[in-house]
Amino acid sequence: MNNHLRTLRADRGWSQADLAAALGVSRQTVNALETGRYDPSLPLAFKIARVFDRPIESIFSDEGA
Repeated sequence: MNNHLRTLRADRGWSQADLAAALGVSRQTVNALETGRYDPSLPLAFKIARVFDRPIESIFSDEGA
């Protein structure tokens, strides 16, 4: 799954630790999400969408799409 987390985070001037705190996850989880080593659960995907005030589809996309 591809995502735009790194770009969205950088646009806000947030570190991985800042985003992790906003999401209630570890910095390592944010790093794994950004590098594509971890796909978020549906509840986490919704939380990410809320933090960035964007639809999930604008943040995450299927690799085959």
